[in-house]
Amino acid sequence: MDVVTAKSTVKDELGGTRAARWRNFIAFWLIGLCNNYGYVVMLSAAHDILKEKFSSPETSATTNDMTVDNPRGCNEISTGAILLADILPCLLIKLTVPFLPFYVNVRVAICVISQILGFLAVAFGTTPWITIMGVILTSCSSGLGEITILSHSYKYGRTSIAAWSSGTGGAGVAGAFSYAGFRLIMTTETTLLVMLVVPVTEAIAFWLIMTRPNEKSVLKYGISSQDEIIKVPKKTIKEKLSLVPGLMPYLIPLFLVYLFEYYINQGLHELIQFDGIWLNHAEQYRWYQVDYQIGVFISRSSATFFTFNKIWLMALFQFINIVIFTTESILFYIPSIWIVFVITFWEGLLGGASYVNTFYNMGETIPDKDLKDSLGIVSMADSLGIAIAGGIALPVHKAICRLPRPQY
Repeated sequence: MDVVTAKSTVKDELGGTRAARWRNFIAFWLIGLCNNYGYVVMLSAAHDILKEKFSSPETSATTNDMTVDNPRGCNEISTGAILLADILPCLLIKLTVPFLPFYVNVRVAICVISQILGFLAVAFGTTPWITIMGVILTSCSSGLGEITILSHSYKYGRTSIAAWSSGTGGAGVAGAFSYAGFRLIMTTETTLLVMLVVPVTEAIAFWLIMTRPNEKSVLKYGISSQDEIIKVPKKTIKEKLSLVPGLMPYLIPLFLVYLFEYYINQGLHELIQFDGIWLNHAEQYRWYQVDYQIGVFISRSSATFFTFNKIWLMALFQFINIVIFTTESILFYIPSIWIVFVITFWEGLLGGASYVNTFYNMGETIPDKDLKDSLGIVSMADSLGIAIAGGIALPVHKAICRLPRPQY
């Protein structure tokens, strides 16, 4: 009787009923989707933003037309510029916030408001700095949301990581596909205004759908029955920093995978062109993003079915993709866009798998007392890789754009 009573008490404290677990799974999935949605949309819209907001009227009218000075019809600025504006604020947040006090409701409120203001600024911005500020606000929302929800997930068990990861993958597909689809019938400004429903949905998911756990308890990741709770003491900044060396097996592979894939996405995809097909240059870029995000969604949703702990192997495969895309952007030797779509899909699978398996494996191997802080610290690895990728993309874009266009 005592054992049964104890288990019943634990379930009551944690909201462990079947209905509550489903509510939390749905909430984490929706928050993952909404949190990353704006970030994805800004990258999908990068080509259009640069063309519409940053080019002079004379240049904008001829963007993507080949000239003597622009033999490949490139944008004046690489989409890596938008990537940097989209990731640097996110990176700064991830480098500092894990070591600051954890006020989850305040953080989520800031995320929702920032994403709303970001969409509005990009939609109505009449000058480049207002547009960039909108991208920055969206980035801040995404970065703060990721580090907050990942750290908050330790109270809900390891299935919350699977739900969150799947939702962030869904954000890639929903963001890239909805932007590409809406742009067929709407302007960029109208498309961004329609997307204001996303931050509202995030607020509903967090405050209305997700159950509230006992603030002093946490689901023990290693217990599949989800009936055991443990106490998690708060750590000092020094104690949190001491965790970093032991997290390098997770930090470094995740960093490399994201460095490689975002160098491809924002440095090379816009340089790969196919003439005389059903998509123009700008549309090709948008659908590369959709294709990539479909791969990410599938692999980020895979942890429920199987896991993979050799993240280093994914980094190696992603490096091979760099070689393929770099040579293609220079030589134009791939005969069909469908081959590029297949490789881009594979690239997305690798990126999503590295993300979900990194955090899922941490839930299996990191001591419970260190898990909350470790999840927050490792979440900075992907952003650091993305930021460096954006920096590399700028000079690469400029150098390749100056090369003669291959004749084929």
